[in-house]
Amino acid sequence: MDIAENAALVVVDVQQGFEDLDFWGRRNHPGADENIAGLIDAWQASGRPVVFVRHDSVEPASPLRPGQPGNGFKEYVEQRRGKGGGGAELLVTKSVNSAFHGTPDLGAWLEEAGISQVVLVGIQTNMCVETTARVGGNLGYDVVVVFDATYTFDVEGPFGWRRGADEAAQVSAVTLHGGGFARVVMSADVLAGTR
Repeated sequence: MDIAENAALVVVDVQQGFEDLDFWGRRNHPGADENIAGLIDAWQASGRPVVFVRHDSVEPASPLRPGQPGNGFKEYVEQRRGKGGGGAELLVTKSVNSAFHGTPDLGAWLEEAGISQVVLVGIQTNMCVETTARVGGNLGYDVVVVFDATYTFDVEGPFGWRRGADEAAQVSAVTLHGGGFARVVMSADVLAGTR
């Protein structure tokens, strides 16, 4: 697949608080962190821009609240910040699902840089990654979601309905891809397109 020379890698909410499985429950995609790290490395090596997104939760019980250890990025992400090899880098903070509704304004930054393609990785597939993809698609960006560089958790909805993490992630991927919001691909395809 073709990845634009200036495509932005948007790393969504890869924070320590998501390691608290007592809070979140069972997760999927055990190799996602390795894939995320590899994609950041590829982006930085090629001089492409990277956006790091941090969720500053306003929920009192959330491990992602500012001031809590869980609010910080996972160690492998923190180690890669500021090492862009000349590529632009941005930190966006948000308290809602979409990275397009954070500070500073992601859309304005992308527009100013002439970026029309965004590649999304991170946590959670069916929450903040999906919402960012939907908003990006609605705004006219060429959105790529790297499925095996995302993960999520088991979820409970209305009427006592429960879905496992794998199923929730697959439904998200089908909706994004089938609905025309984004192209959903695997990390190997993206890495091949960055060479």
